[in-house]
Amino acid sequence: MSSRPRLLAIPAGLLIAAGLPPWGWWPLTLVGIALWFELIAGKDRRRRFSISFIVGLAWTLPATLWMFDLTAAGWPVAVAIFSLGAGVVGIATPPDGFTIRSFAFTATLVLIELIRWNYPFGGTPIATYAMVGVSTPFWITARTFGSPGLTVVVAWAGLAIGQLVQRRRDFATAAGMIIVLVVGGMLGSYRVETVDTVDVAVVQGGGPQNTRADVCTTRAVFERHMAASETIDREVDLVVWPEDVVHPAADGRPTPERCGDDLLRATEATDRLTRLAADLDAVVVSGWFEPTADGLANANYSIAQSPDGTVTGRYDKVRLVPFGEFVPLRSFIENFSDEIPGRDVRSGTGPAILETDIGTLGISISWEVFFDHRARDAIGNGGQLLLNPTNGSSYWLTIVQSQQIASSRLRAVETDRFVLQAAPTGFSGVIAPDGEVLQRTGVSEQKVLYDTVELRTGRTLSVQLGAWPMLVYGIATLAVIQGRRRFQKVGESDLDPQGDGTIVHELDGHIGTEPAGGDDRAGRA
Repeated sequence: MSSRPRLLAIPAGLLIAAGLPPWGWWPLTLVGIALWFELIAGKDRRRRFSISFIVGLAWTLPATLWMFDLTAAGWPVAVAIFSLGAGVVGIATPPDGFTIRSFAFTATLVLIELIRWNYPFGGTPIATYAMVGVSTPFWITARTFGSPGLTVVVAWAGLAIGQLVQRRRDFATAAGMIIVLVVGGMLGSYRVETVDTVDVAVVQGGGPQNTRADVCTTRAVFERHMAASETIDREVDLVVWPEDVVHPAADGRPTPERCGDDLLRATEATDRLTRLAADLDAVVVSGWFEPTADGLANANYSIAQSPDGTVTGRYDKVRLVPFGEFVPLRSFIENFSDEIPGRDVRSGTGPAILETDIGTLGISISWEVFFDHRARDAIGNGGQLLLNPTNGSSYWLTIVQSQQIASSRLRAVETDRFVLQAAPTGFSGVIAPDGEVLQRTGVSEQKVLYDTVELRTGRTLSVQLGAWPMLVYGIATLAVIQGRRRFQKVGESDLDPQGDGTIVHELDGHIGTEPAGGDDRAGRA
């Protein structure tokens, strides 16, 4: 096999990656998809797999580079798994015929994405095609068909570009599919309506990026957010703090000599947040992290306090970070590493909402905003606004933070809700229901974002249907294609009953024969 297709697979993957955050040059992703699709045309199964695997490597290596700092050993394993998924797309795409190839390609692509968004260990929906799609003119597709729908429309747009450049008539097929998905998306929010507006303040305390949890720094983190909150100089209805910035020490634990300040205690943190809510006459949502009452696990949760100090709602994080907040196969992995968390975080079980004086607020804590089903839980249980308190201060570079903003944009579009993202060191942001980032902080700066946002009721079709439309699209499409192949094989078997490559045919009632693929003059009656 010529090495040229394999070499071209590298720029194809890099072009796909270029459309992802933090780069965001989405037209290049469409070009990358078009190139990938052309590179596997006419190739046998083994070659389609190898080319697609290389595309996957070139796509995911830069888009997941942040994982190297988190786990140098785990990063290449994750990249290899993602690339195997791309290889499966290559295998499942037939070598010939644009219509059958394009439907197989888009169907397999969305099914592979859905698998990795959910498995293993709850899924890893990072560096996704949907993150590209939310920046394209086709973003409305997600209002009905969710993030999987954006994956499909991005794939079809890439195929359309390839056909357009080559001036092929098959461009009409791809363009037609795009139109169907976009028009379908426009129907998604017919039951959503605005019921009120609230003035909000999103607090970012600032501080250094790429840090690790340390008991001696918990007070400093709390104080930075308290200081930022004390600068609020206008009337607001809601103040949102990030995840895990109220991290009190256990009662009775002495302050280590190496710490410059006394450890933060739960009683002190509660009293000061109560005073803040009273002083601002606002609901304050704050993120806490502390041991559970039985001491067997940790709890990561957010609470809502009224101006009178009453805690009206608490939400414990449900979708936890594997190897960060919980360790799968802990007893096995402990044989090879002593750098894993000593205790797992205990997953919550309640609905993803906070009841407050200003209404029911939906909430997805940090990692949860990458998962569309967590936002569906929030809005499906009456959330009128979606909060995303997060803590990305330990991550290297800004790839994760940028992809989290993209995920918040996806959740805004899917649910037709405003999204407020609060992070201790960035990025914090205010996102409109159409996915537009109205405001965003920089890394490490101390800042309060002010805005007036709408409270909305009603559920979009995306919230109601979830991933089912595109799951059915993927499975049904591949089933039809497989059925068509079997029908063709049966037909060939009927024409060649002896199995010796001689095709038997009937013409005007006369039986004739010809060698399979031979001279069309043979066996004429």
